[in-house]
Amino acid sequence: MTRFQTFIISLIAALVITMPVLAAPGPDETLEDPQLEARAMELYGQLRCVVCQSQAIGYSDAPLAGDMRFVVRERLLAGDSDAEVLDYMQDRYGDYVLMMPPLQANTIFLWALPFLLLLVGGAIAFAYVRRQSAQMETAFSAEEDAQIEALMREEGRE
Repeated sequence: MTRFQTFIISLIAALVITMPVLAAPGPDETLEDPQLEARAMELYGQLRCVVCQSQAIGYSDAPLAGDMRFVVRERLLAGDSDAEVLDYMQDRYGDYVLMMPPLQANTIFLWALPFLLLLVGGAIAFAYVRRQSAQMETAFSAEEDAQIEALMREEGRE
């Protein structure tokens, strides 16, 4: 193999190895202030991409998620607090944009459903175990008691 062929193969191997790193999605832009960038990243995790299925805007490649990240950065640079940014996004996109929806009359079912399912499952399990134990407690007839006693005596002799 010539040096040129070795060089080409090495170049192709290097490209193949580094491709996943180069293709990894990242934020379109980062803020210069590390504290603001940390706040932005925290907010990215609290906001849902409205075109994706339950994916935070920090992890979404959708163009709308990129626009939402831009708005978050813009609001932080304008001096808004985290709560103000979340309120702005909630006013603009509705409660769905929040990864943790607020506890309201229309969302109470979302918050109560896991506890209700746990309660119903526990009641079903309790009833099943109780029914099974009631079936196990049936007494033997006098004839069965005599057979068991005879078997136990036979086992004791051997």
